[in-house]
Amino acid sequence: MKKTYMLDELDCANCGLKMEDAIRKIEGVKSVAISFMTQKITLEAEDQDFDRILKEAAKVCRKIEPDCRIVI
Repeated sequence: MKKTYMLDELDCANCGLKMEDAIRKIEGVKSVAISFMTQKITLEAEDQDFDRILKEAAKVCRKIEPDCRIVI
């Protein structure tokens, strides 16, 4: 499953790259792409693991940039 979500309060392109690298390391992630220009994240993972991975990705985003959140 591949889904795209809006990112709220992503203030820095470098932070977006850090988030992308950290999310890519989450077990089960097939691919991830964060666009600072469009303020979007595209996440691909298996259907059965998607909700868990999305929650972990949201935690990663908040850890790197505390004001950033994934708009679901």
